[in-house]
Amino acid sequence: MQTFIEILKAIFIGIVQGITEWLPVSSTGHMIIANEFVNLNVSDGCWSLFEVITQLGSILAVIILFFNKLNPFAKSKTQLEKKQTWTLWFKVVVAVLPAAVIGIIFEDFLDKTFYKFVPVAIALIVYGILFIVIERINKNRKMKYESVYDIDYPTALKIGCFQVLSLIPGTSRSGSTILGASCVGVSRTAAAEFSFFLAIPVMLGASLLKVVKFLLDGLSLNSTEIIVLITGTLTAFLVSLFVIKFLMAFVKKHSFESFGWYRIALGIILVIYYIIKINI
Repeated sequence: MQTFIEILKAIFIGIVQGITEWLPVSSTGHMIIANEFVNLNVSDGCWSLFEVITQLGSILAVIILFFNKLNPFAKSKTQLEKKQTWTLWFKVVVAVLPAAVIGIIFEDFLDKTFYKFVPVAIALIVYGILFIVIERINKNRKMKYESVYDIDYPTALKIGCFQVLSLIPGTSRSGSTILGASCVGVSRTAAAEFSFFLAIPVMLGASLLKVVKFLLDGLSLNSTEIIVLITGTLTAFLVSLFVIKFLMAFVKKHSFESFGWYRIALGIILVIYYIIKINI
């Protein structure tokens, strides 16, 4: 019975991860809330691993949905299309470098310093306001880059610099890259796509490093914890498939402003909850 309850919790948290990883609303903020109210009965090491492994499930969804577009060896592609695909990957690598370098050096410090209710809430609210302001500024603006293939190397590097902001919990990796891309003239559709592609090396690299660290630390799991990990990861993968498709359809007809308002509301809720919690 206890294992069944933990499975249900893992499904719920996997759903939260799968939804919030791709929408620009901060998966960190939502995972803090989820962990506060739906606490998995597992070791601290298993919970940390759970957060990492479920991200790998989300990444797998991107790889599957965009496999043909990201595959430079696809037989159906012309030589020109294969060249475009390689060029796209090189631009992704360029965009990844700033966050990779800063993340390796400061990730533990940033997590310990900012992975708390108030800093996450502030980040949610501040970037929510920025989304609203930038969307209104861009309302009648002609975007320079309509497709991910149009993005040049300097622009990719600029987007990568914006992605560094996502190292602060509550900012949102997809949110910072989409916001940055919008600032430098990338269309909503291309910004969302490029954000997905950036996630592959960033999250794969970060997740694999943490998994190796857990293994070197001698982390051992019981049968329930293994089932929980598998359940959460599979759930995050399946939910991500739907969420990515939803976001790509959504941005073709709507702006990101609604996500800005949502972030502000969630940030305010976190602040209120924190105030109530410390006064109880």
